[in-house]
Amino acid sequence: MNLVSIAVVTGGLLVFSLISKWFQGSVVTPPMVFIVFGFLVGSEGLAIANVDPGHTAIHFIAELTLVLVLFTDAARINLSRLRRDHNLPVRMLVIGLPLTMVAGTLIAVQLFPEFGLLEAALLAALLAPTDAALGQAVVSAKVVPVRIRQAINVESGLNDGIALPAVLLLAALASAQHDASGAGDWLRFGLLQVTLGPIVGVVMGYLGGRLLDMAAERGWMNTSFQGIGILSLAVFTYVAAELIGGNGFIAAFVGGMVFGNSIRNTCSFLFEFMETEGQLLMLITFLVFGAALLPEGLQHFNLTIFFYAVLSLTVIRMVPIAISLLGAKLSWPTQLFLGWFGPRGLASILFVLLILEESDVAHRDELLSITIVTVGLSALLHGLSAAPLSNLYGRLAARMGKCEENQPTSELPLREGLTHLNNDPARTSQT
Repeated sequence: MNLVSIAVVTGGLLVFSLISKWFQGSVVTPPMVFIVFGFLVGSEGLAIANVDPGHTAIHFIAELTLVLVLFTDAARINLSRLRRDHNLPVRMLVIGLPLTMVAGTLIAVQLFPEFGLLEAALLAALLAPTDAALGQAVVSAKVVPVRIRQAINVESGLNDGIALPAVLLLAALASAQHDASGAGDWLRFGLLQVTLGPIVGVVMGYLGGRLLDMAAERGWMNTSFQGIGILSLAVFTYVAAELIGGNGFIAAFVGGMVFGNSIRNTCSFLFEFMETEGQLLMLITFLVFGAALLPEGLQHFNLTIFFYAVLSLTVIRMVPIAISLLGAKLSWPTQLFLGWFGPRGLASILFVLLILEESDVAHRDELLSITIVTVGLSALLHGLSAAPLSNLYGRLAARMGKCEENQPTSELPLREGLTHLNNDPARTSQT
C-alpha cells in the first residue's frame, strides 16, 4: 500500500467514525459500508487505493486480526456458564457445525464435479464459521429473547476456532493429493499443525493467566499495561506454536479459552479491546475484502457459484441447525431464525487470505471465488435483514409467553464488547 492508499483507508475510517451513530440499528451495517467503500476505491472502482492482498502489510494485518479475534473470542466464553445455561449453542456447535460441513461437502460434489472430495470438504469448512458482526442488530436487540441472541453470540464466538483445525487439515490433505511427490511432507505438516498448536495453547493460556493474576494480586502490574500484557500473550502464544511446527492460530484459540477460564481477576481490557482495536482490525479486513478480494472473486462468477452461495446461506446451514435443535422444544420460527442468522464473514475471509492462498490446492481460484461470493452475499442479505427480522421475531417471541425461548439465561460479552450488557458486574465478570 502506498501513501495515497493509506490516506484513503484512514480517511474512510475517520469519516465513518464521525457518523457511525447514523448506522446504529439500521439495515446498513459497518461491514457492508466498508465492503462497498473498499470496492469503490479499489481497482474495479475509482482505482485510487492500491490494496494488494498478497502484500506483506496486508498479510500482517490479517494474521494479527485472526490471532486476536480467535484469542479474545475464546476468552470471553465462560465454559462453566456455557455448560450450565447455554445448551442451544452447544447443540449448534457439536451437532449443527459438523452436519453443515457434511451438507456443504455433498452439495459441492454435485455442483462442482471437477472438485475432488477433499476440495469439496475444504470449501464446506471454509464457509462453516459464522460471524455475528454481519447481523449485529440480532445479538444486540433487546426485543430478541436473551437466550436466542446469546445462542447466536456464543456460536459465532466458538465455531471459527472449532472449524480451523478442519480447514488446516483438509487444506494439507488436498495439497498432498495435488502434489503426490510431497504427500508425506504435507500430511506430516498438517498433523503437526493440529497437535502441537493446542498443546502450546493450553500451556501458554494457563501460565499467562497465572502470571497476570499474580502480578495483579501483588500490585506489580499497572492497570494501563494490562492490555499490553494480554495482547502480547496472544501474539507470543501464536509465535511459540509456529516456532515448534504447530499452528499458531489454533494455539491462540485454545490459549484464549484456557486463559479466559483460568484467570481469577476481572479482565476488563478484553472487552475494551473488542470495542476499539478489535473493531478497527475487523473493519480494515472488510475493506480489504471489498477492495481486493471481491473483484478477484467476481472474475470467476457464474450461476453455479451463485446457486451454491445461496444454498450455503440457506439449506446447508438451516437444515443442520434444525436437526441439532430437535428435542429442544423450540418453535419453528425460532429454529428458522437461528438457522438464518449464521452470516459468513470475518473467519472465512481470513481463512482464505492466510490458509487457502498458501496451500497448493488444484482448484484454489474456484474455491476462493465461491467463498468470496458467499461472504459478499451474506454481508448484503444478513445485514439488510438483521434489524427488521429481529423486530419481527421479537414481537412474536413476546406473544409466546412462558416458553423455552423466554427462559432466563446469563449473558456473555459480545464480540463488540460490553456495550449491550448494561455494565452489569454479574454479567461481565466472566473472566
